[in-house]
Amino acid sequence: MSLYEHRPHPHIIRRRAQGPVKTADQHATGTALARFNTRLGLAITAAVGTMVCAYVFLAIALVSLPSAISSGSLTILVAWLSSNCIQLVLLPVIIVGQNAQAAAADKRAEQTYLDAEAILAEVMKLQEHLDAQDKMLRPSGNSPGGTVAR
Repeated sequence: MSLYEHRPHPHIIRRRAQGPVKTADQHATGTALARFNTRLGLAITAAVGTMVCAYVFLAIALVSLPSAISSGSLTILVAWLSSNCIQLVLLPVIIVGQNAQAAAADKRAEQTYLDAEAILAEVMKLQEHLDAQDKMLRPSGNSPGGTVAR
């Protein structure tokens, strides 16, 4: 018997089974309506969150630019710039950036999880080493609280 009895924390077993948390794990899985809404939202986000979509939106915005210019009104030009151009084009660009950030966050989560797994494995090996030392230091037949032979 060792001087110390190691009992792994219950969270370790749950964590190994679960794995690292990913962005996709945060999607609704409850009711059929929640799953449908999640799938629909992801499909729309995937379609709109591309640079191709940003270019298409820019082309659509540019269709109305000649009318805004010919109006001669600064107010109409500012309205065109803010509502047609900036909002329409920035929407997909922002989604592209968010998708890239989510992918990077998933990679960081995976790496952190693997680092924690490696540290846990090292600690478990250290525990085995300490158990072996306990066995060598304690003469056979002594109780865990007894005197260690020198």
